[in-house]
Amino acid sequence: MGNLLYIIAVILVIFWIFGAFVSPFGGGLIHILLVIAVIAVLLRVIRGA
Repeated sequence: MGNLLYIIAVILVIFWIFGAFVSPFGGGLIHILLVIAVIAVLLRVIRGA
């Protein structure tokens, strides 16, 4: 389950980079999901799990 979290975070970063160059509109959802994923990864790293 932990690896899935990292995979989702990487996919969101790729979509964010792709969206920044292709479509400047509609990126709000990706930004929100990216922030949530980064927070989840950081909490997992801090807990040491």
